[in-house]
Amino acid sequence: MASTRARRPRSRFTKPQIEDFFARLTEAIPDPKSDLEYSNAYTLLVAVVLSAQATDAGVNRATKRLFELAPDPQAMVDLGEEVVRDHIKTIGLFNTKAKNVIALSEALLQLHGGAVPNDREALEALPGVGRKTANVVLNIAFGADTCAVDTHIFRVGNRTGLAPGKDVRQVEDVLIKVIPEPYRRPAHHLLILHGRYTCIARKPQCWRCPVADLCLYDAKNLADGR
Repeated sequence: MASTRARRPRSRFTKPQIEDFFARLTEAIPDPKSDLEYSNAYTLLVAVVLSAQATDAGVNRATKRLFELAPDPQAMVDLGEEVVRDHIKTIGLFNTKAKNVIALSEALLQLHGGAVPNDREALEALPGVGRKTANVVLNIAFGADTCAVDTHIFRVGNRTGLAPGKDVRQVEDVLIKVIPEPYRRPAHHLLILHGRYTCIARKPQCWRCPVADLCLYDAKNLADGR
């Protein structure tokens, strides 16, 4: 009798193809890092919280002065929600985000002595922090082998066949299984930068993509970029 359990998504690439995929991305992007600007684990956390439904460039513009005034939780709480809101009013959902920034800063002071915890459960318990934000902070601030999946990585995973999935968690689960050990820490930034600047949403620049021949996307744009 056939199993009625849903088949879990898995990569459509072979192991050697996956190795080649990440090796080529590494050659094309030798120093992959976040486009967000931050000075410590706390400002990184706040920047990632603010980046939901906003561009990194927009967040950087909004936080430049904010982080000069408040580089730590106590300074942020001292500024107050109204001042935080005024600094971030150019980005989406700024009212809710201002409340969350103050609330998570208070929680860090009350529960963690003002430090950002190196623990997924503790991070996800903070106001405004979900799995994706926790993954980013754990990866960048603490060197964890996590791979946060945003819209860019979700698109790359599904479009190429590297990590198909119906939702971000499925794509993340596939990636965590297949990313080769040397690339586990930089994989998040390799994939997000590839998706942001080459494998873009509307018209992927397949004509200059370093992994175009590995990619399983049917409608490749192999013209000269015009």
